[in-house]
Amino acid sequence: MRRLGWAVLGCLLAGCVRPAEGRAQKDLEIGRAEAGGLSVRVEEGLAAVRGLESGALTLWGNAPVLHVRAVAAADAPEGWTVVVRNALPDAALTAEVEGTGELLPVEGGPTPVPTVKTWRVRLRPGVAARLTVAPPGWSEARPFRFAALADVQEALPKVGDIYARMNEDPSLRFIFFSGDLTERGTREQLEEFQERLTESRIPLFATLGNHETYSTGDVAYQALVGRASHHFGFQGVHFTMVDSADGTVDPLVEEQLDTWLEAARGAVHVVGMHIAPLEPIGVRNGSFSSRNEAASLVGKLARAGVDLTLYGHVHSYYAFSNAGIPAFISGGGGAIPERFDGVGRHYLAVEVDPAAGVKDVVLVRVD
Repeated sequence: MRRLGWAVLGCLLAGCVRPAEGRAQKDLEIGRAEAGGLSVRVEEGLAAVRGLESGALTLWGNAPVLHVRAVAAADAPEGWTVVVRNALPDAALTAEVEGTGELLPVEGGPTPVPTVKTWRVRLRPGVAARLTVAPPGWSEARPFRFAALADVQEALPKVGDIYARMNEDPSLRFIFFSGDLTERGTREQLEEFQERLTESRIPLFATLGNHETYSTGDVAYQALVGRASHHFGFQGVHFTMVDSADGTVDPLVEEQLDTWLEAARGAVHVVGMHIAPLEPIGVRNGSFSSRNEAASLVGKLARAGVDLTLYGHVHSYYAFSNAGIPAFISGGGGAIPERFDGVGRHYLAVEVDPAAGVKDVVLVRVD
């Protein structure tokens, strides 16, 4: 960040407790690596660098479009294998010399599952290149549909049922996941989550939940998945994930949120987080620790013209409103459900149109 914002400064002067401060700081380092003769920086930290060695780069994508700045050392090999896990099935790689737009040679490689993409690209030693991983037409404003899901937790062994149901709908472009991928957030559980995700024909873009903070799981999460708070655009619609896993938003994240809200002003904007600032029943302790902070955040989203908010944490389904913004809690990934609610495992199918806003939100039952 170029400056210490007023929100952060005020919190420091007041002696605030910031449980998510470490994650907020670590987010700023995601997507940067240097090894094997290559320096890599993923714009906006929208992918985790999972492997980097001489001639090979592996990323875990957390957005439908990735832009990567890569600079090969003078003694680095020219031929590089680029693997992107958790990519859109129709994603392609283009590579160009930074500043000139001159295209670099790219060849497609094996695709073992739809969301794992492999390419061979020739990088010039000592010359910066810009790599873009994106599907055709990603920058065109067009309607599309996506799935919203949260709270798998201990139901990880049977999450494939949900993916199978989603696979029946070819119109879904990706899964927008609002936290609690696993029960304890261990590295082993997160790796299992990602392995089981290969059963899905579409990628899953996530924030973490409170269960990923157990057993220092947030460290593993950021290493394996990526940023806890992030923002991306796709086909004219803006998406923002906010880290609320501790029932609060860190001041540093709130500064970033201000920037993202401004970038999306006047456009369709979907915001997700794990713990809702205010939940509709109010008797579960399923919302922010501070009602003042919750009211301030919801007011900020409303003033910025956010079109839809999506939450998890409560293992049920609720449709309500945040200061006039349509809001949904959809914690139907399989974690222990609310008793007698009759909902069961489920996800939401959301249709968005950059010219008309959120057109439809449909509850899709799996059980």
